Amino acid sequence: MEDRLLCKQEVAGSSPVRSIMKKQKRLYRSGKENILGGVCGGIAEHLNTDPSIIRLLWIIGSFLWGAGVLLYIIAWIIIPRNPRHKWDD
Repeated sequence: MEDRLLCKQEVAGSSPVRSIMKKQKRLYRSGKENILGGVCGGIAEHLNTDPSIIRLLWIIGSFLWGAGVLLYIIAWIIIPRNPRHKWDD
């Protein structure tokens, strides 16, 4: 019975779930690390890794499975620009 009351109090107040949802990172295309559209740069920023690694993995995956170019174009269309970066149009 006490466990149920604690759970209801946690949900009603500032629960850990809400704080996790506020800290969630969004995926954006990068305006800083962009060569062609900023897709790989944005993924690298999201994963906190080097963009060259993501680009290399994307190229290897394109040769192995063949859908990399199509997936890149789709990602370019779907993933929004990072509003905090300067974009050269």
